Amino acid sequence: MRRRELLGLGLTLPALAWAQEKSKLKITGIRLVNVKPRKPYPDFKPAPGAWSTQYVEVANPMSIYPEFKARRELFFADPGKVGGFTVEITTDKGITGYGSGGPGGGPIVTDHLTKLLIGRDPFDIERNWDICWRSTMHYGRMGVTMNAISGVDLALWDIVGKALNVPVYKLLGGETKDRIPAYCTGNDIEQHVEFGYSKLKLAIPHGPADGREGMRKNAALVDRARKAVGPDGEVMLDCWMAWTERYTLEMAAMLEPYRVYWMEEVLQPHDYAGFGRLNTALKSTRIATGEHEYGRYGFRHLLENNSASIWQPDLNWCGGLTEMRRIGALAAAYDIPVIPHGGGLNGSSHWIIANTNAPWAELFLPSPGGPKEVYQIFEENYNITRGPEGIYMRPLEKPGFGWDYIVS
Repeated sequence: MRRRELLGLGLTLPALAWAQEKSKLKITGIRLVNVKPRKPYPDFKPAPGAWSTQYVEVANPMSIYPEFKARRELFFADPGKVGGFTVEITTDKGITGYGSGGPGGGPIVTDHLTKLLIGRDPFDIERNWDICWRSTMHYGRMGVTMNAISGVDLALWDIVGKALNVPVYKLLGGETKDRIPAYCTGNDIEQHVEFGYSKLKLAIPHGPADGREGMRKNAALVDRARKAVGPDGEVMLDCWMAWTERYTLEMAAMLEPYRVYWMEEVLQPHDYAGFGRLNTALKSTRIATGEHEYGRYGFRHLLENNSASIWQPDLNWCGGLTEMRRIGALAAAYDIPVIPHGGGLNGSSHWIIANTNAPWAELFLPSPGGPKEVYQIFEENYNITRGPEGIYMRPLEKPGFGWDYIVS
């Protein structure tokens, strides 16, 4: 049976045992809140030359315009107006859940979804998701509407975990591995290796707008990373929607001696056919994408075009944990690994540890130059351990997602 015929059959996930009973809970309130960790990192000044995606050049779709090229903050929306959000959902039994969604989704939660969910049972995860999806379909199936649904869905899963006094990964069927191998994103290469990482993802600084000189600088960065992790470590590239097909082919040829594990988001996310051509043509590396894809239907386009060897949905943008389960099941049917964007940071670790086709988690490391306490808090927050694959993490064992917020 061909792939397209299989897609037409649909995909039904097995029922979750806990969802077969009514919880006797009712949603009584939904609001946006500001949150901060109960144990924040102490303030410190990063070491000179420390890397940050917001304040140093990273290749991006706006690199063709010189006035926006230098750093992302020059064209990003004001986070106070069109940024991500955290939603708080309360119930009549005093159980409260929190979930974060992507940019622009907050007003959709407060001005649309709230009236549809008040009075409903938070345990009706599938029905509640479908109500949110169908009610927003007429004005958005991707982007801000899915960003809004994601935050609401995560808050509901958080409530269910707290109500049953278990971490979310146990709601999903329990763990499939004791701990999750993690890679680190960022260009503070030597700090990351010293900390213990053997897998590094580099934020590539240059694209077609920088010509041959930019290609040589990209190669020099990869050379530095390969030397740092050694022959057995892994090096990945985040190209953030900035390259073209031709440029990708030329960079892949230039970087072949460095054994790059994957090239991520080399094209703009809607170019399914272009990704497919690259995924077929390139033999020296893998194509990864999906960070800026939305829902099972978007990932079905990736599947139909054979667009990627690795899928990277973001839990806060793709439709939340309910939709992540569907995306993951679709990928598993074709043995496609799913390595969620920001997966060690945003709650995805619960899904990763519960699924066999989710091999790694993405983490970041606080900038170099801080006091020892900064990195100790990081290790506590993500249950960091060390072993044969370098750094490992696992989700917290607290009920729900385990987030410990101070709310305002």
